Amino acid sequence: MPGRTMVQTDILLTKEPAPQTVPACQLPRKLYDVARNTGAHTSSGLATAGFRTAKYLVDEWFQNCYARYHQAFADLDQSERQHHESQQLVAETEALAQRTQQDSTKKVGERLQDVHCWKLELQRQVEELVAETDLLLAQKQRLERTLDATAVPFSIATDNLQCRERRQHPDLVRDCVEMELLKEADLIRNIQELLKRTMMQVVNQIRWVWVHKETCEMDWSDKVEACNIDEACCRYHNQSSDLQFYPHSAKFEESASTPETWAKFTQENLHRAERERLASVNLRKLVESILQDTSEDLRLQCDAVNLAFGRRCEELEDARRKLEHHLRKTLREIMDQEHNVAALKQAIRDKEAPLKVAQTRLYQRSHRPNVELCRDAVQFRLVSEVEELNLSLEALREKLLEAEQSLRNLEDTRMSLEKDIAVKTNSLFIDRQKCMAHRTRYPTVQLAGYQ
Repeated sequence: MPGRTMVQTDILLTKEPAPQTVPACQLPRKLYDVARNTGAHTSSGLATAGFRTAKYLVDEWFQNCYARYHQAFADLDQSERQHHESQQLVAETEALAQRTQQDSTKKVGERLQDVHCWKLELQRQVEELVAETDLLLAQKQRLERTLDATAVPFSIATDNLQCRERRQHPDLVRDCVEMELLKEADLIRNIQELLKRTMMQVVNQIRWVWVHKETCEMDWSDKVEACNIDEACCRYHNQSSDLQFYPHSAKFEESASTPETWAKFTQENLHRAERERLASVNLRKLVESILQDTSEDLRLQCDAVNLAFGRRCEELEDARRKLEHHLRKTLREIMDQEHNVAALKQAIRDKEAPLKVAQTRLYQRSHRPNVELCRDAVQFRLVSEVEELNLSLEALREKLLEAEQSLRNLEDTRMSLEKDIAVKTNSLFIDRQKCMAHRTRYPTVQLAGYQ
């Protein structure tokens, strides 16, 4: 605009002013002479009714107009400069708001990826802990089935020991079978105690795995909620309908965690959970080893007991065969001895008649009269005959006594042999029909924890 001027103002500028439409230039200061009302026709000193006492001069009027023009020009220039600065500030703040919003959205997306990755790790860990818990529960069931199954061999062993207590003398001995049965009973008791302790370890491990699973699940649940919140934040834009002012939200909570403590918290949860999972894996391997070893030990001890029973039965069979053989020989000898006794008695009876004859002859010849009572050869022969017959009878009677004593001894031997055979038969019945038949129900697969 021609004739437009610029005056100095008391405005504090904080940056370089915007370019002007009219270049700024320093106008020369115009001096005005103010005329005074001092003439004869002035109103100085005289009051005029209905009019002001002093009027402005034309120069004053022009001066006032120029001042108004100059002030309007200055205000217009300042307004245009502020308008330009405002437009520039609006553009800069808009660009800054868009950059910060994009950066915030990017940060939220990156945070969402981090939370999603940790969420997947926690979900994987929880699934592994659940699978490990199921495997531990399966091992616990195997331990329970094995512990229940050991009751059968223990009852078999104790029943065998009780049955063998019904053996009769002299077979009531502490033989190798009894030693093996006692070892088997002690082994089963020790295995039962071991299985109970192992089961308690498994139960405690399941409890610890469950605790860490719940911790990971809580962490996972928090991260799922955080993911949902961050996903909602990512979807927010300037045209969203559910936006509101929250003046007090732009501050940090005192209980808020730092990225380092946030990541460390989840890492420690995963580390502890993985440590318990590995402990569970090692415990399952230990349980498997214990089940195999105990099943193998019981099977080997069962075989040792059965082998001892087999050998003992063979010994009893052999002893009974020998006793029966001696019994048969004794019976034959008894029969022969009975015949011998009968023959001796018959021989004694056969000697009575000759003795009567000789003694009768001597008695009759003792009645010979006078000198006829002579010690002749006949007399001597009859006396010697009586003596010989008495000696023979004495020898026969002595032999008869010996034969009868031998027969009595043979009878005693026969009774002892028959009793011993009965004892061996009873022992064989107990070991073979009672004990070994009962041991056929000895469990095998159940001792390994399988149905």
